Amino acid sequence: MSDAVRTWMEKYIAAWETNEPDDIRALFTEDAVYATRPEDKDPWRGREQIVDRWLKARDEPEEWTFEWTLLGIDGGLAFVQGFTHYLGDRPSYDNLWVIRLEPDGRASRFTEWFMERGV
Repeated sequence: MSDAVRTWMEKYIAAWETNEPDDIRALFTEDAVYATRPEDKDPWRGREQIVDRWLKARDEPEEWTFEWTLLGIDGGLAFVQGFTHYLGDRPSYDNLWVIRLEPDGRASRFTEWFMERGV
């Protein structure tokens, strides 16, 4: 499973860099849910809404760097700790991602926690 997580993360970062709809679409199952925070009242539902809302909130590749570590796996859930460093005057964030991977390697559920890194 750790290889599947590594592969998914590589594809996620590539999609983040390209912002290509097909790259984003390939990450998620048709009925996936993408929550931008725990207990999200308005998560992104379904692959097409995920693509649409991702692109509306897009980051350009030259605006950020990202580092990550796999914290653990429990069944089909992967726990990833990340650090997103935005360049320029934007704040940077510590991240925790919980990803439910399906046997085909796509995510059916993605939940992120992010906290602005203190000065």
